[in-house]
Amino acid sequence: MGPMAHRSHTGTGPSQRQLRVGELIRRTLADVLNRGEIHDPELNRLSITVGEVRCSPDLKVATVHVMPLGGKDVEEAIALLSKHRGELRHHITRQMTLKYAPDLRFRPDETFDRLDETRRLFSDETVQRDIRGGGEADED
Repeated sequence: MGPMAHRSHTGTGPSQRQLRVGELIRRTLADVLNRGEIHDPELNRLSITVGEVRCSPDLKVATVHVMPLGGKDVEEAIALLSKHRGELRHHITRQMTLKYAPDLRFRPDETFDRLDETRRLFSDETVQRDIRGGGEADED
């Protein structure tokens, strides 16, 4: 075996391959949904954003974080996407050259909620004082 045969990812975050495959799946799903290629009028009436796709280390499971436009009907969107999981996997398989088509799992994209919370924290008076450097401890 050559020196590259035992290379594995040992970090705590996703590997470059997981990130690359996740982004390709995200783009593929976004294009399929944008073009209305799934034959379901209920699904096609929703404008769904595919925010992120996280792949398992073996690339057999892809967790897809989605959010309908306006943040409404999230559960309905996830139910419809789950219903058409097989057809969506077929589109991914046609677009990508993977050994296995990943099992798709749909979850709400909570990125925007975290952004709102971060903005709220940064606007807090105490945090602003700390950022400006005025938060030194009182001396006795």
